Amino acid sequence: MNSTVKTVVFWVVLIVTGLALWQVARPGMPDREREISFSEFMNQAEQGNVSQITLYADNEIRGEYKKDAVRLKSVAPPDYPDMIKILREKGVVISVKETSSAAWVSWVVQAAPILFFIGIWIFMMRQMQSGGNKALSFGKSRARLLSSQQKKITFKDVAGADEAKEELQEIIEFLRDPQKFQKLGGRIPKGVLLVGPPGTGKTLMARAIAGEANVPFFSISGSDFVEMFVGVGASRVRDLFDQGKKHAPCIVFIDEIDAVGRHRGAGLGGGHDEREQTLNQLLVEMDGFESNEGVILVAATNRPDVLDPALLRPGRFDRRVVVPRPDVNGRTGILQVHTKKIPLAEDVILNVIARGTPGFSGADLANLVNEAALLAARAARKSVIMADFERAKDKVMMGAERRSMIISEDEKKTTAFHEAGHALVAAIVPNSDPLHKVTIIPRGMALGVTMQLPEDDKHNYSKDYLESRIAVMMGGRCAEEVFLKQSTTGAGNDIEQATELARRMVCEWGMSELGPLTYGAKEEQIFLGREISQHRDYSEETAIRIDQEIRRFINDGYEKAKAIVTEKGDALTRIAEALLEREVLDAREVNLLIAGEPLPAVVTPGQPPEERRETQKVLKPELPPRLAEGDSPAHA
Repeated sequence: MNSTVKTVVFWVVLIVTGLALWQVARPGMPDREREISFSEFMNQAEQGNVSQITLYADNEIRGEYKKDAVRLKSVAPPDYPDMIKILREKGVVISVKETSSAAWVSWVVQAAPILFFIGIWIFMMRQMQSGGNKALSFGKSRARLLSSQQKKITFKDVAGADEAKEELQEIIEFLRDPQKFQKLGGRIPKGVLLVGPPGTGKTLMARAIAGEANVPFFSISGSDFVEMFVGVGASRVRDLFDQGKKHAPCIVFIDEIDAVGRHRGAGLGGGHDEREQTLNQLLVEMDGFESNEGVILVAATNRPDVLDPALLRPGRFDRRVVVPRPDVNGRTGILQVHTKKIPLAEDVILNVIARGTPGFSGADLANLVNEAALLAARAARKSVIMADFERAKDKVMMGAERRSMIISEDEKKTTAFHEAGHALVAAIVPNSDPLHKVTIIPRGMALGVTMQLPEDDKHNYSKDYLESRIAVMMGGRCAEEVFLKQSTTGAGNDIEQATELARRMVCEWGMSELGPLTYGAKEEQIFLGREISQHRDYSEETAIRIDQEIRRFINDGYEKAKAIVTEKGDALTRIAEALLEREVLDAREVNLLIAGEPLPAVVTPGQPPEERRETQKVLKPELPPRLAEGDSPAHA
């Protein structure tokens, strides 16, 4: 607010001053002081038109007319004997002064516009140098020095990456007590590269280093080096390390270093690339002719594969610390950190939430906790209950509900049988992830979602597991064809994912009859950061066999799903009708429907027991009206 007021006042003063100067010096304005020759002055005096004059030591004459408001100005000769006598005879009042101040006033009025614009230019240049966009300090580093007044984050606030903390703790101890390591001939690492998927806490880890180490901490982003001007990036790298030397020992943190550290020689813009010059300067500063003792460079990236090899060698980045996705214990610790300031109900068990969120990163878990708190606040509860976490988990994993979407009864029925097919196959097929929840409420871009959750964190996938996944993906299409006698576009995404999975099984993982071979070398453009083409390094005959193997995997999964859907037709119908009534079913309810047992009552969170509905009856396994009497799903 103060900045806005200052800006408004500055421009108001600027406009008013400009208008005043224009009013004084604008062309065509009648002169208030007329300069005349000495002869004309004497003629006017002899005619009695002059009322008074002032004589100055430099022979300048300034006076006033009797009838005209315009003043007069003239210069008298050094020796004119009769001037005083004539003026006294005509009654002119005469006064004498040593110097004339009007000359200075006239000079100031004439020079004011020039001085005014010079002052404005100086003011703007100083403003741009001291702050704002720093127009005249392109080569200065934009690194921010972490001040002691800012809130510090320590390793207590970081959970889920114990090994990474141990590696970084050693560097902090080296900064605190370097003699402990130098006594045995050890040297301080020059660089530490934090590597991991997005959202795992690499930047948070760097902030924790700043909080733990009582040394200056500079923070800068990789994109802050490169500007539209050539040579700015290299200049900023030099200035950054100059600042680091002045504050040594210190830590310099570069976030997203792949913005300037990408592989050289792969640019798309010609022979000279600004990023390459910036990288060259960074390489020299880290381990060049001059030493940078006491300056530790910590960098973070989620694309270590695109970094230049010269940047990764020992002597530059001595250590590569992996910050992986947390396991179940790490997720529990992260949830404990994020729920410190959130009131939790007694039924909330963080370990259960952690087991139900495999593959979640730290950022995902923080988002989950925040969504649960918002749901509890929307329901006007004083604490967050377990149901809030379940709803938040469904929102994060499956997308937000779109209850306002208008769906016809036929589309809703089609979606129910489609999702029932997925759920039934997922619950019965061996070697698959356990079923978590199935819903026909539109979420995200899907009309319905069937969610599976692994029992534990998976790092390897077997061939049987992948074949079961293909069968689950085909379950929706099979249910539509068997029970509704139709094929819809709802299975488009399932077919796409199944085909991609089968192609990778054949071409990348060597799980087909073609043997343990890889087909199709990928070509990447390093600055695009992704695959833009795939080189075909196999013959036409091999391409035909690859297509046959992919088709075999898809057809096997389809037949497996169709057999389950046909054999368990009654159970699938019960699941579909329950979905039409309740819209959401969890794994326990699906298993009850498969076994033909009654479903429990629907319990609303916070609802008193006496207001709960009675246990519902067993849903009748009625067949869809499209099936004729005497037919059965097995014959459909």
